[in-house]
Amino acid sequence: MAKHGKKYLAALAKVNIDEQYLPKDALKLVKETAYTNFDPTVEVHMRMGLDPRQADQQVRDVVVLPHGLGKSVRVAVFAQGEGATAARAAGAEVVVDDDETFAKIQGGWLDFDVAISTPDLMGKVGRLGRVLGPRGLMPNPKAGTVVPAEDMARAITEAKAGRVEFRLDKTANIHVQIGKASFDVDKLTENFAALMEAVKKARPSGAKGIYIKRITFAATMGPGIKVDPNAAQSMQAAE
Repeated sequence: MAKHGKKYLAALAKVNIDEQYLPKDALKLVKETAYTNFDPTVEVHMRMGLDPRQADQQVRDVVVLPHGLGKSVRVAVFAQGEGATAARAAGAEVVVDDDETFAKIQGGWLDFDVAISTPDLMGKVGRLGRVLGPRGLMPNPKAGTVVPAEDMARAITEAKAGRVEFRLDKTANIHVQIGKASFDVDKLTENFAALMEAVKKARPSGAKGIYIKRITFAATMGPGIKVDPNAAQSMQAAE
């Protein structure tokens, strides 16, 4: 077992590790147990009752969190002509409409958080798979990051406002950020409720039995706090 420092152990002492907390109570505890010198990210970890090897049991979708993630999001857009013009007008930090920037990214330059592409450039963007893929930056229609020029402004606005992608990983878990520990509890609760609604809507056709088995909250480097999955799934997202 890894050795933990005094601050972590003091934080852990506030948590009943056998209890499944109501979501709002768990988020209060996340704030109380956040002990880092920086403003830590609040993470949600879900253990799913799915088999990642089955094509009809995949989960991949996006959700726009009502209160964002509490950080500035740098957007790169692969587009030409009208799409590139729309991307610049909508505030994209990087517009890749030239070979020089493309080559720079191919060489490993990834100074952005989200990548968006128009459909006509996806053939070229596909060649960046080895660079973008491992960082989760490859544009994808299901994630809302492959869009025509006329939808570019909306896609960039949503990305900057706190649109996050969630997907089932190879170990049948979903990991998502829902904000910062400095957020008030109501904002974190509303972000989590929006995520839960999106995860429920994304239930795949092949799902059998219990869909969400376990939910845990944690701030960066903080202890895990178990959440009652039934209470979490009965939450209503704010209109």
